[in-house]
Amino acid sequence: MDVAAITFGPFRLDPAAGRLLRDGVPLLIGNRALLLLQTLAGANGQLVAKTDLIERVWPGQIVEEGNLTVQIAALRKAMGTDSEGRDWIITVPREGYRLIGGNAASPAFPSTPVLPSLAVLPFQNLGGDAEQDYFADGVVEDIITALSRFKSFAVIARNSSFVYKGRAVDVRQVAKDLGVRYVLEGSVRRAGPTLRIAAQLVDGVTGSHLWAQAFDGALEAVFDVQDRITENVAMVVEPRIQAAELERSRRERPGSIAAYDLYLRMLSKRNAEAPTDHADAHALLMQALELEPENAQLLALAASTLSGRIIIDAEPFSAGDTLKCTELAHRGLDLAAGDAVVLTYCGAALIHTAKDYDLGMAAIRSALEANPNNHTVVTFAGIANLHCGSIEEALACLHRAMRLSPRDPQAFYALTGIAHIQMVLGNDTEALVWASRSRALRPNFPCNLWMLIAASARLGRMADAHRYLAELKRIAPGISVARIWAGQPQMDPGRMANILDGLRRAGLPEDADPEPTIPSLAVMPFSNLSGDVEQDYFASGVVED
Repeated sequence: MDVAAITFGPFRLDPAAGRLLRDGVPLLIGNRALLLLQTLAGANGQLVAKTDLIERVWPGQIVEEGNLTVQIAALRKAMGTDSEGRDWIITVPREGYRLIGGNAASPAFPSTPVLPSLAVLPFQNLGGDAEQDYFADGVVEDIITALSRFKSFAVIARNSSFVYKGRAVDVRQVAKDLGVRYVLEGSVRRAGPTLRIAAQLVDGVTGSHLWAQAFDGALEAVFDVQDRITENVAMVVEPRIQAAELERSRRERPGSIAAYDLYLRMLSKRNAEAPTDHADAHALLMQALELEPENAQLLALAASTLSGRIIIDAEPFSAGDTLKCTELAHRGLDLAAGDAVVLTYCGAALIHTAKDYDLGMAAIRSALEANPNNHTVVTFAGIANLHCGSIEEALACLHRAMRLSPRDPQAFYALTGIAHIQMVLGNDTEALVWASRSRALRPNFPCNLWMLIAASARLGRMADAHRYLAELKRIAPGISVARIWAGQPQMDPGRMANILDGLRRAGLPEDADPEPTIPSLAVMPFSNLSGDVEQDYFASGVVED
């Protein structure tokens, strides 16, 4: 029996005749492309998994995913774009494809997060040596594996990106074919006894370069070089993609209240310094959670935002923040599904706010195992160990975070953590150096001021200590030793002892200043000097009034 023709948008697909028409004009596409399109069109705009498409087009055969990618690219090219320049076939990273038009809805801004996506292309071998080919492929595979651990963006599988091996490509066309926003490409070159690897991250839509770096290593240590490159690239790519997404959100925000839009707007507020920005970030997170109450990432960020307010003793968003923070952290852990950043934020909130050190440290350790190349995870692992674990491990994590991503916007956390460790070790002069570097990145961060005040006072530099103390009081009115201690993990009081000692020496009050007393007045009965009883009533009335 003939299969009925399918009409969608300006197209008419006639499976029986084996042809596709756009506005009545036949389009040249192959049989496999026709089968793909028939399968997608039959789904009425719903997602069709890659495995289902492969089984339909290559039944019973073992076929690499790259073959599907090539067919989809050819189909897109033949079909052209709609009136707004969009492809008719939409890629859903890591999952499959869907067709728009006809019964399918146009790709409006979704209510669920749509992650930015990345393809890592095979690195070019500029030396012509076949041995370097294997090395380059190994580097790329390791990078794909490392980047696949990140949950904040999707990475296209190796089979898809390696279709382009040995081909001169236009990055923008590759991005369009693979349905990705970002492309990581690179090259390998041998120079005497040295291997040089160059890598660059490119915006696949505009073609602009977001980041580039070269790595050198000795030929005899190729595996060490490979590991170092993987580590560096993985640590750097995520913040660069996040920064690019924030900038794109500012330019292209569609006025939607969708959760992902709220998330991007929240990030720009959360990374700012002003207390009003932090309050705005919290409000945006609460709006997003109303849309997606089971979103682990939103829950973790909300817990982290509340915990941060409690730690630095800023004005609370609302009463009961500690209890609310703990509840959000527990819900986030329940839904984390191995997401390293979710585990990190929730674990840190439990350590600082709920004082649940065992569960918090367990979450942090799980996060570090899940993604040891995430800057946020490594930084918070250092801070968690500073309070509840090994000082040596804490210092190693924080120095690694600084070494691998020194320009990360959130590097002031690691710098402050190193300053804190130096205070624990009694190295007050060294603590001043690291705390000053942190303050250069984030002047209004109270925690680096704690270190500057305490270290200066312990070194006898009282003028500096008093100057920093005045700045702290401006940022956090009503601050006291007791309130700082209440916001810190207390598993090992010795980890805060030198800092609290220095703060006391500088003159920070032990307790918050009492609320100012309101003047009070008593109005006594007026004396009746005439002796006339009638005037008694009159005098009492005057007093009451």
